[in-house]
Amino acid sequence: MTMINLNADMGESFGRFKVGNDEALMKVIKSASIACGFHAGDPTVMANAVRLAHDNGVSIGAHPGFNDLWGFGRRQISMNPKDLEYMVAYQIGALQGIAHGIGAKVTHVKPHGALNNMAHEDPDYAMAIARAIKSVDRDIIFVANVCSEMVKAGGKEGLRVAQEAYVDRTYEDNGNMTSRRFPDAVIHDAAQAVKQVISFIEEGAVISKSGKRIPTRIDTFCTHGDEATGVGLVSSVRAELEKNGIRVVPLPEMAI
Repeated sequence: MTMINLNADMGESFGRFKVGNDEALMKVIKSASIACGFHAGDPTVMANAVRLAHDNGVSIGAHPGFNDLWGFGRRQISMNPKDLEYMVAYQIGALQGIAHGIGAKVTHVKPHGALNNMAHEDPDYAMAIARAIKSVDRDIIFVANVCSEMVKAGGKEGLRVAQEAYVDRTYEDNGNMTSRRFPDAVIHDAAQAVKQVISFIEEGAVISKSGKRIPTRIDTFCTHGDEATGVGLVSSVRAELEKNGIRVVPLPEMAI
């Protein structure tokens, strides 16, 4: 039976300010990437998200980003790669500490926002993230954009790499996600999201807005937890996957 993972970015509330619907998403996805306090989240939000994932049988990942609460981690920041390595390791360690206290384990790492976008193309950033993961726990899965420098970096460091495409983002002909500066960057329509995911799996490729086919392995599909349409999109996608005999499993169960 074909297997695929569905993941979502979660734990992105802060203090009294709530972002996303973690409770509903946890019932649909199989892996949660939890913010670690730099772009979003705080210790209590992190603990609540970890506990929620653990209780729902959802595997847990760290979602490190730039130190950019005001910009939600979506502003590009130039950093020395060694400083970046330590920054990512610090965030992974923070979530590991929270998870340990709850009897859970961090099993993947997925960069957030601008950090993810920059590491997609910058080999120094990609290698810094891979080294950080390896320094903390070489068994942690590196969730990396398809067609990215991060996939190469994870391979060089001997990490397990889960190649990721998106339920709710469109793609350009070079394999990059469409910039959020453009109105068609984010998919809000469930039917369009379902069509995209099923076509990517059937074609074994990312398909751009113009129809260009970019062959790649895809292990996991992400939904943005901060989007109001996130629950509806991923629920429709999961139902269609199961209708087509595709089993949705946590990341550690994937043959990566």
